[in-house]
Amino acid sequence: MTMTLDAMADDIVARASDNPRFIVAIAGPPGAGKSTLADSLRDELTSRGEKAEVLPMDGFHMDNGILQHRGLLARKGAPETFDVRGFSDIVAAVRKADQEVLVPVFDRSREIAIASARAISPDTRFILAEGNYLLLNEEPWARLKNSFDFSIFVGPSVEVLEQRLRDRWVGYGLDEAGIHAKLYENDLPNGKRVVENSVGADISIDIWE
Repeated sequence: MTMTLDAMADDIVARASDNPRFIVAIAGPPGAGKSTLADSLRDELTSRGEKAEVLPMDGFHMDNGILQHRGLLARKGAPETFDVRGFSDIVAAVRKADQEVLVPVFDRSREIAIASARAISPDTRFILAEGNYLLLNEEPWARLKNSFDFSIFVGPSVEVLEQRLRDRWVGYGLDEAGIHAKLYENDLPNGKRVVENSVGADISIDIWE
């Protein structure tokens, strides 16, 4: 299914009605374009006079030291390599809309999460939570199912995902062996897990305009 950015924004605003805070989950496999969609929706909602901010799941990557200790460093980005409780706690704090909440952001160039890198003010009406596993029907991720007011699943074809992910790792300077490891031993298996084990979303699209 294809959907325009304008139509998605229309749907979100209509469903939000007069709610002072409305949390949208934008989920899908790695390379689906979730971050770009979240940023574009924020800009579209802002252009309509709304206040919107992005809450990225990637800010909750476990530190490399912990992953190394647990033997998970090569699987960084898999569901078990995130601080799910930390993310859940932040979403719960954001839900209250009673004070500013500082959230972490992931710096992919350095492969680290930066604490308190983005601020969500109490008068921000729309929160666009974005990440691979927000709708994953596996514990502990499944505990998030009541955390969102609306959900969007973005799932392009495997061929599109593969090319986007390859381009991503080329852009970060990986050699062919490194790209192969990231792509076929981590990213694509994670993507298959997301597609096969995520709960249904309010909107499911393969591409957007």
